[in-house]
Amino acid sequence: MNFNPHLQPWQQPAPNNVAGKGQIEIPGQAGNIIWQTRAAEPTAYENALGDALVAAFAGGAEELDQVVAALNAQAFRSSDGRPWTVASFEAEMARLGA
Repeated sequence: MNFNPHLQPWQQPAPNNVAGKGQIEIPGQAGNIIWQTRAAEPTAYENALGDALVAAFAGGAEELDQVVAALNAQAFRSSDGRPWTVASFEAEMARLGA
């Protein structure tokens, strides 16, 4: 399995710091799910976006506008097929939960 089917979506703006609140697992008895923080497998688009971002950072992009320029230089388009803008990149990262 390449994702955690039991992962609950994050609903609170801050973690609950009350000891004992929620489900407590007994050490050594909890199953180790390899992909504990994934609610679903990444799509082909999400994997390609990750590869494009790795290439952008490897090429020296550090600022947001440089990342956007690098994605456009690679001809990697947004999910709707358009060239990237700073606003569309920020919206996509928010949509993907990054």
